[in-house]
Order: sequence, then structure tokens, then C-alpha cells
Amino acid sequence: MKIKRAQVSDAQECWNIRNQAIRHGCRHSYTPDVITAWTPDTAPAGQSEVIAAFPFFVAKNGSGRLVATGFLDLDAQTVEAVFTLPEYTGLGAASLILDAVKAEARQRGMAVLRLSSTPNAQSFYEKHGFESQGVRTFYSSLAQQDLCCIEMILAL
Repeated sequence: MKIKRAQVSDAQECWNIRNQAIRHGCRHSYTPDVITAWTPDTAPAGQSEVIAAFPFFVAKNGSGRLVATGFLDLDAQTVEAVFTLPEYTGLGAASLILDAVKAEARQRGMAVLRLSSTPNAQSFYEKHGFESQGVRTFYSSLAQQDLCCIEMILAL
């Protein structure tokens, strides 16, 4: 797999990866109604702006298909939107994305990275050195309710 910076033209495809990852990976953590509301088919208008504004990475398979995403929120110094297509889960794409985000953060002089993990992804982040800082809720404007998440931190 190859890691590259996402282009604005990748916005809908990145959104589709996000939705498939949530619908598959989070199905045991959240109710079907929450997941349906949280994963509308059309990307919100801000998706393109996020890709343009931040170091947003994608993993491409051997045939050039996008299979995973993730970005570094420069303002909050957080890891965001690490998602993998279900059929690529466990094949290293998300690890490559996370490595790219961590390298970008180090290059920019960040000392710490934070993230909010869904319950199903906590062990993945722990394998990459993140430590739990406890459970909290995060209000999702798409799901229109609080979602349980795990706050995590990594010293770079």
C-alpha cells in the first residue's frame, strides 16, 4: 500500500470509506439508528475544506483504490478520521496512516497527540502507543446525540 496526501477531489470517496468503516466497525458499539444518522451517504460541505486545510492522508492499494484515511488537526493537535474499508481491516492500512500522521506531527514540532476513539478502535490505538485517559461523551451533530468515546494521548 502507498500513502499519499488526499486531494479535494477525494472528498466523497474519503467520506464513503468513513461510512463503511463506521457501519461495520461500530455496529457493536452503537445502535443501528445512531449509525444510520451518523453516516449519511453525502459528504457534508466541510469535507473538502478539511482535506484542503489539514495534512489529510489516504492509503491506496496496488490498483490505486483508496482504502483508508486519516488526518492531523493542526489546531487541536489531534488525530482524526482514521478509517479503513472493512475488507482491508487488519492489513496495515490504518497503521500506515497513523504512522504518517505521527511523522507529520513530529515534523511540525508537536510533543503530544490526542484522539477520541470509538470503543471498537481502542485496542488498535493502544497497540500504537496511545494511552487511555478515560471515557467521555462526544456530541455528534450528525447522530444528534452524545456518543461514547475513549480519550487517548501519545507523547511523541
